[in-house]
Amino acid sequence: MKNSFKSVRILVVLAALLLAGATFLPIWQIQLSAPQYPEGLLLKIYAKGLAGDVDVINGLNHYIGMQTLHNEDFLEFTLLPYIIGSLVLLGLIAALVNKKGWYYAYIALFMFVAIISMVDFYRWEYNYGHNLDPNAAIQVPGMFYQPPLIGYKQLLNFGAYSIPDIGGWLFVGAGVLLFIAYLIILQPKWLPFNKHKVAAVALLLVVLQSCSAGPQPIKYGSDACDFCKMTIMQKKFANEWVTDKGKVFRFDDVHCLFRFRKANTGKGTAYINDFSGTKELVKTNELFFVKSEELKAPMGGHVAAFIDKAALDEFAKNNKGQILSWQQVESETGDL
Repeated sequence: MKNSFKSVRILVVLAALLLAGATFLPIWQIQLSAPQYPEGLLLKIYAKGLAGDVDVINGLNHYIGMQTLHNEDFLEFTLLPYIIGSLVLLGLIAALVNKKGWYYAYIALFMFVAIISMVDFYRWEYNYGHNLDPNAAIQVPGMFYQPPLIGYKQLLNFGAYSIPDIGGWLFVGAGVLLFIAYLIILQPKWLPFNKHKVAAVALLLVVLQSCSAGPQPIKYGSDACDFCKMTIMQKKFANEWVTDKGKVFRFDDVHCLFRFRKANTGKGTAYINDFSGTKELVKTNELFFVKSEELKAPMGGHVAAFIDKAALDEFAKNNKGQILSWQQVESETGDL
């Protein structure tokens, strides 16, 4: 019996260790962006309390009638460290006992805690977004300020972006590992791999998940440029700016990218499509650049990026192009 659950034991122990990390790392984050805050405001939610730009956000909340945020107002911050710690301990005990019934009970308990936590988070957001002070300085009839549970939502002139933080992704990773452990125990006929390969795939998914921050696919003909608001149509000039906080902004031309960065000074990384179509959204330090008046870029940037130096040289030769470094592109195009 113990040998048959060897892979399950490993997965449950790894899941418990991921949960242990979530005790000390931020579980969730809410990013707020507005013209008056070009670098954005950030609220981080830990198991033990709030961090980030709490005081600034409280000041803004006062004007629109929202309650201010204080750690002592949340019973969750007292209970959550003990709940997570219990999940860690029970996971290790289940792995030590190494019996099917213990694994089923532990997986069910994890799912119960995960569901209740998300329901409670939604309840908290709803309460703070709807229970407004009727004497607030700024009142918009019919307007509520509930942040999104996950994803993006516009709240007056603020954009609210709610996503898991590192600790939250550790929770997701633990859930993936426990789901795979559950499949290994059941051994359904449709399972395409043996239990050892399934365990390896599960670990790979967790690793890939931790590296997920980066550029996102652009929907050409649908997505709008985040600066000029024109629909992004020409794939060969499209690019993205990914902030250090993981937020993605899309542009139809490097000219729009630089204009956007002038107004939004937060740190991040630029990704640009290869003009030849070989690869999409490549970091600028991996690309070569050419500037030519014959390039019909959407907003007059006149700059193309190439991942292949030979292709760059050939294009520059045939189109009266000037070969530039990324620093030169920033200097020349950014001043337009």
